[in-house]
Amino acid sequence: MKSIRDIPELAALHGLSGRPEGVGLVRIPPEQDVPLSPRVRQIIDAPEFRRLARISQLGLVSLVYPAANHTRFEHALGVYRVALLYLDRLCGDPRFSATIEPHDAEVFIAAALLHDLGHWPFCHPIEDMHLVGVPQHEMFANSFLLEGEIADALRQDWKIKPREVVALLSEKPRDPKTRLLASMLSGPIDIDKFDYLGRDSLHAGVPYGRHFDQNRLIASLCLSEAGDGLAITEKGKTAAELMLFARYVMFSEVYWHHAVRAATAMLQRAFYLLYADLDLDTLLRKTEEEMVADLVRSAKGSPAGELLEGLFGPTRRLYKRVMQCSFFEQGELYNRLAQRPYPWLAECAEQFSQLASEALKKVVAPHEVLLDAPPVEREVEFKVDVYYPKENVYRPLEDVSPVCRTLAVEQFDDYVKKVRLFAHPRVAASLRELRTLPELLGEAAERTENRAPRA
Repeated sequence: MKSIRDIPELAALHGLSGRPEGVGLVRIPPEQDVPLSPRVRQIIDAPEFRRLARISQLGLVSLVYPAANHTRFEHALGVYRVALLYLDRLCGDPRFSATIEPHDAEVFIAAALLHDLGHWPFCHPIEDMHLVGVPQHEMFANSFLLEGEIADALRQDWKIKPREVVALLSEKPRDPKTRLLASMLSGPIDIDKFDYLGRDSLHAGVPYGRHFDQNRLIASLCLSEAGDGLAITEKGKTAAELMLFARYVMFSEVYWHHAVRAATAMLQRAFYLLYADLDLDTLLRKTEEEMVADLVRSAKGSPAGELLEGLFGPTRRLYKRVMQCSFFEQGELYNRLAQRPYPWLAECAEQFSQLASEALKKVVAPHEVLLDAPPVEREVEFKVDVYYPKENVYRPLEDVSPVCRTLAVEQFDDYVKKVRLFAHPRVAASLRELRTLPELLGEAAERTENRAPRA
């Protein structure tokens, strides 16, 4: 009878010797060997998957951290490798083996490999805007998964129905088995975070995302008390705390670095000005270079064109931070601006540009001031249980860890995501000199609340 350990990709995990026939290895940073079976090659060589090699993982982050040019393709291989490591650990757990059959494990492996298939260039900044007509990338992936070369490979080589992968990636789990596998794909200690924290940290050239004991954390994986999610044994508690801290610092120092967010705000405003006239279904299927070229061509001679020129033109010209507020500094203003729909923020920035023009006695164009704020959806909280085998008891990590309680139970976003006002270099210095800057921004928010910005 076939077991999970007999899956060829899993059997090839532990080094060069004893690999099943036809299974090779590919090396990705940092010195990681990824098993490539013929059926894995069939998927990653498909055009829909190969496009991920021309979409950067971090997009605009490379404008601030120049070496952060790694791709979604590399990340997908990394997540697939971590999926094998998780299965290798968990298949020794009798409760896991009683719940997850080899076919389920193969669906999980395929889903791990394909989890980012629906990503387009600059996906997260665009998704965060929640604009009408812009899909979520999980749903956009369905067009690649349900028909075409990858769908054929799943049916013929994996004996998997494409709908099984779609269900695991984008549908709400309906039973303990799918809840368990879904938590491994997207949860507090999921395979996606496990890979991107270290990989993004490595390529950005910062240490923050790599300072947790990955081997120790994997060795501590077990099932939750209900058996429908992941937990860790007490031996993995410190590693889990360090992973949580790594995530916190990566958001603070990389993903929400003020210059990264300036670039993000510029792209979002340009896209907002253009998207109603774009063929989104065609645009979102393009590689990064192709998408940028299309956007620049569509924006030529317009305010959006000036924004895009600063991001992708021959000279980098990022907008400057004029002011910022957080949950703790100018909290009242922060609460008025955080988690607002993007059209509201755009309208508020335009109202501010009018007020700033009056205060400075010179024209501040609407696209020359940008508001960046925490999006409507918050980050997932870090909720995981710790199992103490000697007592045979599970305790929430937040109950036994002051680190978790501080960084994850209290809202993560309030600590790392600030409201920022950015401005074109032409007007930034003048705006900073305005003593009434917070009051003007508050007045702009009040005006916006009395208007109805376009959806």
